[in-house]
Amino acid sequence: MEKIIPAKERLLKSEKNWMNGEVRGKFLVILCAVIMISATISITIFLGTKGLQSFTQNSVSLIEFVTSIHWNPTNKANPEYGALPFIFGSFAVTFLSAIVAAPLGIGGAIFMTEIAPSWGRKILQPIIELLVGIPSVVYGFIGLTVLVPFVREHVGGLGFSLLSGTIVLSIMILPTITTIATDAMSSLPKNLREGSYALGATRWQTIRKVLIPAALPTLLTAVVLGMARAFGEALAVQMVIGNVRDLPTSLLDASATLTTIITLNMGHTTYGSVENNTLWSMGLILLVMSFAFILLIRYLSSRRKL
Repeated sequence: MEKIIPAKERLLKSEKNWMNGEVRGKFLVILCAVIMISATISITIFLGTKGLQSFTQNSVSLIEFVTSIHWNPTNKANPEYGALPFIFGSFAVTFLSAIVAAPLGIGGAIFMTEIAPSWGRKILQPIIELLVGIPSVVYGFIGLTVLVPFVREHVGGLGFSLLSGTIVLSIMILPTITTIATDAMSSLPKNLREGSYALGATRWQTIRKVLIPAALPTLLTAVVLGMARAFGEALAVQMVIGNVRDLPTSLLDASATLTTIITLNMGHTTYGSVENNTLWSMGLILLVMSFAFILLIRYLSSRRKL
């Protein structure tokens, strides 16, 4: 005869299996959290240590590093370590690309969620998201072969300029801003729209005075995320910006960013040399700016929850 197991034992066994699964799941989650925290702390300590060596061991002046416009570390008689042109170039292309991409991304999100018919978003959303999967080198190559000659022939200058870098970065961060802004507009409660229409507001009045203010923290978060990506981009910008050591005076002047100088020069320096340490200092500036963007995003997210 088949052995009959009492219900009490079956329940205990089920509870035991559930507890084992609970413990394993908790262990895996804690392990993943520890790995991520350890990696972040390790990268921060390593980059902080390497980035400060140029100031603590090589006697490079911090004030000169962030304010001087002269960069010539290979001059043995009078080496100069002014990173201001590269810092300025990084901030310039970041903010200019955000100025261009933010209205386009937010406008596209408003069009897909509030104006276009239901099939419009089903078509436009995948097209926008496809731009995210395009490698940076493709953007840079298209900018090098199409955008740079166009700027040189129809706008002026050599074509390798802040303008070219701004346009390339604007296209690269546009999908990020558009996708997050679309989700923000879609997540707004329907009663906001219905209440506005019930008070006699038009569609544009509802969008401008009700929906955009309600979604503003998330929209700003989308813009900051796009800026964070633009600030750390290297390859695409490197191919179109010109990579010169001079401080640009107009959009048509060639420039350089922290990331482009690091990628161009790191392989040609000796590990532990003064020039190598100053490049690590530039990397430390990038890390600090990344933390600043993250803190800003956290602040905007807290405003959204309120």
